[in-house]
Amino acid sequence: MGMFGALDAASSGVALGRTWMDAISDNVANINTVRSTRQAAFQARYVLAQSAESGGPGVGTGGGVSVAGVALGSAQGRLVYSPDHPLADAKGYIRLPDIDLGEQMTDMIMAQRGYQANAANLDRIRASYQAALQMGKS
Repeated sequence: MGMFGALDAASSGVALGRTWMDAISDNVANINTVRSTRQAAFQARYVLAQSAESGGPGVGTGGGVSVAGVALGSAQGRLVYSPDHPLADAKGYIRLPDIDLGEQMTDMIMAQRGYQANAANLDRIRASYQAALQMGKS
């Protein structure tokens, strides 16, 4: 890890936390998105993370994390009987996304805590670098 490796690792954690919270907020915002049974349901977004190696592939560890991609939830969703809804089919069904609000809220707490921990590490790293610079001036 180079001189600023700790800074890179913590900032990559902050970026992952932000991406994760964006995906969760999108899922929660669309939890009641209604579609006709002929259409696919809103697909939940799940952020895939991977460790990032410092110094290039196979050279080292401790490079933080990176977003490997986004996996999509089921397009099948769930069918709900709602004959009065304007999008209901002839049998009275509509399609809703298969998103569990409890799971999303649990993920949001984990994403927030990870974000906060990495942001606190950034503050500590900054303070350490400033202290080192002050010692160099003495």
